[in-house]
Amino acid sequence: QVQLVESGGGLVQAGGSLRLSCSASGRTFSSYTMGWFRQAPGKEREFVADINWNGGITSYADSVKDRFTISRDRAKNTVYLQMNSLKPEDTAVYYCNRNPPRMEYWGKGTLVTVSS
Repeated sequence: QVQLVESGGGLVQAGGSLRLSCSASGRTFSSYTMGWFRQAPGKEREFVADINWNGGITSYADSVKDRFTISRDRAKNTVYLQMNSLKPEDTAVYYCNRNPPRMEYWGKGTLVTVSS
């Protein structure tokens, strides 16, 4: 069974940092573009960042550009999201998936709460 498991979320004050991890099991995702997405309370899930198969190309939503950094370790089948200068509006459940996302790969996500 293919699973993507997100971890690393928590409660942090505005201006703080967190590092999220997304570990894949059941198959390798090393050949695919992988992305981070988030869903804030009462809002639609939105794109945050993605990274191509070899890590050479990344893209970011305007709202997180210059604050978040996506990376991957293909050998560990893991994708990371380093989040700096966090703002209260970054509060959301964060998910990883292929990009474009596949319905069957959505996990439970990891909750990030930024207090002001």
